[in-house]
Order: sequence, then structure tokens, then C-alpha cells
Amino acid sequence: MHAARQQQYLQALGIELWVARAPPAGAPATAPPPADTAAAWEGLRREVAACTRCALHATRTQGVLGVGPRRCDWLVVGEAPGAEEDRRGEPFVGPAGQLLDAMLRAIGLDRTSNVYIANVLKSRPPHNRDPRPEEVAACMPYLLRQVALLQPKIMLAVGRIAAQNLLGTEAPLSRLRGQVHRFGEFNVPLVVTYHPAYLLRTPQDKRKAWEDLKFARGLYQRLTGGGDGHGT
Repeated sequence: MHAARQQQYLQALGIELWVARAPPAGAPATAPPPADTAAAWEGLRREVAACTRCALHATRTQGVLGVGPRRCDWLVVGEAPGAEEDRRGEPFVGPAGQLLDAMLRAIGLDRTSNVYIANVLKSRPPHNRDPRPEEVAACMPYLLRQVALLQPKIMLAVGRIAAQNLLGTEAPLSRLRGQVHRFGEFNVPLVVTYHPAYLLRTPQDKRKAWEDLKFARGLYQRLTGGGDGHGT
């Protein structure tokens, strides 16, 4: 990554200094998914588009499945689509999405490389209210199927609500940060950080988010024998 551009990403996070790791020379491109995996993804997309498992289907514009490669090492999970996400059908767009992109690029990731971005809920709650337990219960099977298809090496939960629902806890974000959790039966290592929308409102916590990102990057490197986030 170009040093000046990376510095811009870090400035968005409020970070003044960064020493970049060079990407591996000749890193292979991501292979296309097998036909059966592609069919499974298409089936999942169709189910989310037509889902009526909870009352949110009556007020949403469309289901928002996720975005990214269909097999990757990183899975970023937020809470639920907002108004713009509901309109465009893609998670994390607008100012919060731009900051998330900056956060990911600061550790060598972007939406087209080795990261998939999704939400716990696939439908927008009215007025961006918090998800209800029955809505999470209805949507969680979709996320579980995404995890099974993606086979991520690490998950990053952004925001208190996403973290609490993924981990089945009511612990505050401050107690969930800075440690390695495990997600469900897949036992995927999971790290918790702040939601980009919160960081836009509370920029003084961007440095804490940067610590979380460095923690996640270090964990990924240990899991992959020194990988830098671009995949194996």
C-alpha cells in the first residue's frame, strides 16, 4: 500500500504514526468458489431476499446479506442495516462505512480482498432501533450459514450490540475488548471493537479502536504463521 494513502487512513482513525508491513511478493489471487459453494451462496441470497421470518420484512426495502469474497479469512460483523444500507443493499455505507474502510485498510484489508462484511440482522429495524431478541433469533441462522461458507480464520465484531448478540452476553463493550473470544460451534476466534458510527460521535475513542485493530491483526498473524491479512 502506498505510504501516503495509508497515512490518510490512519489520520481518519486519529493515528499519527504507522510502520507498514510489506505485502508478500506474488501473493496469489483468491480462487473462485466451487460450483456447489456458489449455489449455496445463491440459495442463501434468495432466502434473505424473500425472508419473512420476523416482522421486519414488512418495513424493510430489501434484505442485506453482506459483501466481500465468498471465501476469506476475515469476517466483520455489525448490528443491522441502516437507512442507506437498506436502500442500497450493502452493509456499512455512508460515513460509518467510510470509516470502517479506513479502519480495515489501516491493517491491510479492504472490501475486495480478504474480508467479508455482514450484520447480525439482514433487515433494517425501523428508526434504527436496537434489534429485538426474536429478530436476532430469526436472523442468526443466516449468519451461521455465512460462517460455514466463508470459513473465516478470525471475526471482528463492531459495536456493543453485535458483540453481545454474537457472544450471548450482556457484558459491556469495555469488558469484551482486548481479549480473544470464540464464536459458537465454529469456535472462530473473535475480537470486539467499537462501531464506526460510535467513533464518528466519539472520536476520542479512535485510538482505543486502533489498539483493538492491532490486537486483531496480531492474533491473525499468530493464527496464520505471520500472515499480514491478505490471505494464504
